[in-house]
Amino acid sequence: MSPPHCYRPLLPGPDGIRLLRLMPHEDENAPLQCRLFDYSLEKSGKGTHLYEALSYVWGGSDKPQSIFIDEHNFPITVKLYEALLRLRDCAIERIIWIDALCINQENDQEKELQIQLMAKIYSQANRVVVWLGEAADDSDRAIEEIRVAGGKKSTSAMSDENIEAALVLLQRPWFRRIWVLQEVAAARYVLIMCGSVEIDGYAFCLGVNLLLGLYRGRPELWSLVRSVTYLITGAIFRPKCPKSRLARSSLGICPLGELMDMYHVHEASKRHDKVYALLGMSSDDLSKAGLSPNYAVPWEELLQRLTKFLLCENASVETWSDKEIAVIKSKGYVLGKVSSVRGDITEDGRQTVDIIFKNISRQLEDLEDLKDEEDVEEQEDVEDRSAHWTLQASAKSIQIGDIVCLLQGASKLTIIRPCKDYFATIVITASLPENIKTGGRDVKWPEPLQLTNTPTRDFLLVWDWEESPKNLQNLREYKNSKKIISQVPEHSEAQLGDCFDEAKLWNVILILEDSEEYEEAGERLRELIESYNRVLGPEHLHTLTKMEKLANIYVKNQQWKEAEELFLQVIQTRARGQGADYSDILRSMINIASVNTSSQIWDGVEKAEKAEKAEKAEKVRRAEGLKIMARLLMQRESNALITKEVVKIARSFDEKAMAFLLEQRGEDIQITEAVLIAALGNWNGKEIIALLLEQKGSEIQITEAVLIAAAKNRNRNRKEVMTLLLEQGESELQITEAVLMAVLEEQKESEIQITEAVLIALLRSSNVREMMALLLEQRESEIQITEAVLIAAVRNWDGKDIMARLLKCRGSEIQITEAVLIAAVEGLDGKEIMALLLEQRWSEVRITEAVLKAAAARGWNGKEITLLREQRGKTV
Repeated sequence: MSPPHCYRPLLPGPDGIRLLRLMPHEDENAPLQCRLFDYSLEKSGKGTHLYEALSYVWGGSDKPQSIFIDEHNFPITVKLYEALLRLRDCAIERIIWIDALCINQENDQEKELQIQLMAKIYSQANRVVVWLGEAADDSDRAIEEIRVAGGKKSTSAMSDENIEAALVLLQRPWFRRIWVLQEVAAARYVLIMCGSVEIDGYAFCLGVNLLLGLYRGRPELWSLVRSVTYLITGAIFRPKCPKSRLARSSLGICPLGELMDMYHVHEASKRHDKVYALLGMSSDDLSKAGLSPNYAVPWEELLQRLTKFLLCENASVETWSDKEIAVIKSKGYVLGKVSSVRGDITEDGRQTVDIIFKNISRQLEDLEDLKDEEDVEEQEDVEDRSAHWTLQASAKSIQIGDIVCLLQGASKLTIIRPCKDYFATIVITASLPENIKTGGRDVKWPEPLQLTNTPTRDFLLVWDWEESPKNLQNLREYKNSKKIISQVPEHSEAQLGDCFDEAKLWNVILILEDSEEYEEAGERLRELIESYNRVLGPEHLHTLTKMEKLANIYVKNQQWKEAEELFLQVIQTRARGQGADYSDILRSMINIASVNTSSQIWDGVEKAEKAEKAEKAEKVRRAEGLKIMARLLMQRESNALITKEVVKIARSFDEKAMAFLLEQRGEDIQITEAVLIAALGNWNGKEIIALLLEQKGSEIQITEAVLIAAAKNRNRNRKEVMTLLLEQGESELQITEAVLMAVLEEQKESEIQITEAVLIALLRSSNVREMMALLLEQRESEIQITEAVLIAAVRNWDGKDIMARLLKCRGSEIQITEAVLIAAVEGLDGKEIMALLLEQRWSEVRITEAVLKAAAARGWNGKEITLLREQRGKTV
């Protein structure tokens, strides 16, 4: 206990402190004589304050040594006693600020006020003296080697023994103490003492930073020492006075959340100091945070206040009096995951990572909506969704696979790592940069809420300060660890039941799925299904629902075989349990799930070098289709959604899959223009089109766009497909100029000829004269003038002109049959056509009784009938 008579009240005002005079003595063994005096930091407005500030480790609560302060005996620790002996000069008094002596440690109110001044005290000191302790373990030689290495900027001359001695030196308690961070962060000049050896702080750090590269295998040491040397190195660049933040002094180094991430592994004799020691370094406005030093506040309440301040007041936070652990429950969003960690952490404690963002690439890259699914699939092949992000390094190293999320109400991002049925917090708050680098350019970061177009999830996070960085290096073991959560009373496994809290594990699975960690999501989901099978049975609705979810995850991960088998298992189980007739469903699902990897499947693949891309695109399509088939089986979508889904099915699967859909959902399915066009692009297009026309023919309209798509279709059986369409639309079909041009363009170098069906459909259209002229000009040799073609020609409104052109170009091939003559006399231009035929082919025109009857029925007069009879007599 400190003698109360040594302390008088501090000077009034916010800057009153005490300083210690360490009196000189020539005898090194003489008792230490000191005097305390009051001092105001406002006194010196012109130069540096002529005092030193001591940074050291208290070394426990025992105080076996003593000094004299104002002639009163004052017990102190061994560490402080050793430091004062080394600091005492033989002739000149030394003015020093030492927390254990200049603050009345028995007065909590005074301590709380003085703690808020510590950043100012250390920043305005003439220099900060770091006391590492007495010489031991070759520390003198280690410091000298560090000095030499810093000067030469190389450790090549250091022996293994010297490297080991330096390692032992860096393991001294001072490097682990949390209060030293603020002390050296505020300093403008640092002197390091170890025994009788002294070294400039900047020179010390130059050498130590070179050595740190040799200690990568010791992450706990590397993290602690790096954080300290970075702060010491910056001392020479600091201004005289710290920034003023309201009523307190602050160094304004960085936000409090980043400070906690970097330094929570440092040690303190009181847990409260792990927070209070960092307040003076924070750039945040803490006036309403409730974090001002107050040792009467229970530790669990302080940690809860801190967590809510960093994240959001609405977050649910559980803490405990004997643990440095916070369990956080909050809704939030998955934004992406870490895809790579770039290089080493820089000297200023920053590192660059690559983040693959989910569902926000449009905001980041200003992408436009694409019109059809092929464009989307192609976009996914070329789109760079990753971005480079430089952020403050955490004591817990960021690793590939860590998840970036935004908790509801938070203004900053959080980086987490999946464990068994919760997430470990790696970075509690990561500041959003103004710009990020993505796709080779800088992009302005949108406001966080603009990014959140992913589903809201329930997060269970554990922010654990007790887990050392060393234990976090084995990522696999850490992910499967249940150690942390089981330590917390309310979350012990004994209370979770046989399914070990299905809700927690389910939330983890959904979050992993959102972050595209499909293998991990599948692993946990399989475990959950096994538990459901044991407790609820394989036919229970919950079990089947989770199996379907697992199958969908397989689909997303392109595990086609596993997805097919699991979907089939679900159908079989439901068939047994529900007693329905599922035989056709089972048969169809097998076909649905079949995966054809032929490079010819994808429409538009013309060159061998595109085969790999085509196969990949087809697999992506089939994955989506498999998921859609399962959804259409098990759910009831709106008509609009069904039509959209059917387009995808028509594009990717065979006629058996389509038959299955029509059988199950036929009343809900509309065969639209889009569905027909999608089917035309399928390798099994002929079979699908035939099925659709057979089952839904009365509802189907063969539009111009469908015919153009059929003409441009380069899959097998396209001739038969075009015939099917033309026959379906026989009565109403119009071959427009655009359709004809498509046919001509696509068949320039094709073996396929202009078919009879195309000609007939064309001859039934309007404006046929110009199109026939074009056709005869470009494809005359491919045209076969059949009886059916002639019948269609004579029935056209421009039948006379068309027949005249055909007789002129292909007269020797034209056979004038009875059916052609009947069609002619029944046509709109019948008399003129008959006159043309009689004029040019009178010897072949045989007027039968059927022709005469047709003419009479058409209303021909007696004279006209007589002429026909006369022609009949000539050709009999």
